[in-house]
Amino acid sequence: MAKTNSKIPINSMADELSQGISLERMVIRKSDFEGGEQYESAKDSHRDEGHTFHIVEAGTILIEIDFQRYEVKGPSVVYMHPNQVHKILDFEEVTVASLAIRNEAMHLDYIDFLEEIVPSKPLLLTKDADATLSTIFSLCLSFSEQYSSKFYFPLLRDSCNTLVSYLISQFLQQNPQIANLTRYANVTKSFRKLLEKNYRQLKRAGDYADQLNISVAYLNECVSETTGYSVSKNIQDRIILEAKRMLYHTDKSVKEISFDLGYDDYTYFAKLFKKITGTSGLAFRKKNRD
Repeated sequence: MAKTNSKIPINSMADELSQGISLERMVIRKSDFEGGEQYESAKDSHRDEGHTFHIVEAGTILIEIDFQRYEVKGPSVVYMHPNQVHKILDFEEVTVASLAIRNEAMHLDYIDFLEEIVPSKPLLLTKDADATLSTIFSLCLSFSEQYSSKFYFPLLRDSCNTLVSYLISQFLQQNPQIANLTRYANVTKSFRKLLEKNYRQLKRAGDYADQLNISVAYLNECVSETTGYSVSKNIQDRIILEAKRMLYHTDKSVKEISFDLGYDDYTYFAKLFKKITGTSGLAFRKKNRD
């Protein structure tokens, strides 16, 4: 599989009228694609510009999110964070209601919750939850079509935030520990937010402890208790995940990737990658592309 791109493609929302919100309900059939090239294009790996929720109302779809494969059967919800790379692997016929929403259109509290549920597995919906989601989504879709309304965007934004809120509530029911954070978990939450923004620049546990105004020992205690791994391991895992994404989804060399991730010493990065994954960067690329 030839790669000619230097960056992971981003699926952007080009409609200026949406102001950071995109809604769509559609039935997708493999037979609708005119040819193999169009079908393959639909399965290209990419990131989304906003937070994306796919409500699979009916049918089955096979997807890959950051090298994890999921068979999603309706009724289910798939949530993908803007940082996550994903692609469709296969489907026959599915009915999907999709919402993509950028940070500026979303309630700040909801953004915090979404950061906590990443990475999340697809969520199987109960009959009642499916019916409620269908009702809310239909309302959002109706508001999205009322372009002439003086309150077009407030109605669209607020209804979509209601949809996001309900979706988050469903994920929290699946992961109730997120909704009841301990002191340790709150420190870990703050650490992970800093890590997501700074993993290219900050590589030491002390860098994050300084920003949180706590000792390295206490930060390690909190993070280890919550995640099962040390601060250093969490930092390394986040860096290696991005390296894997770039190895598979771009044609950059391992040396270029090491520089992109903040390592001037290419040899050190190559050794780190092999230590964490058990294989070299080039072997990882070859194995996953074959």
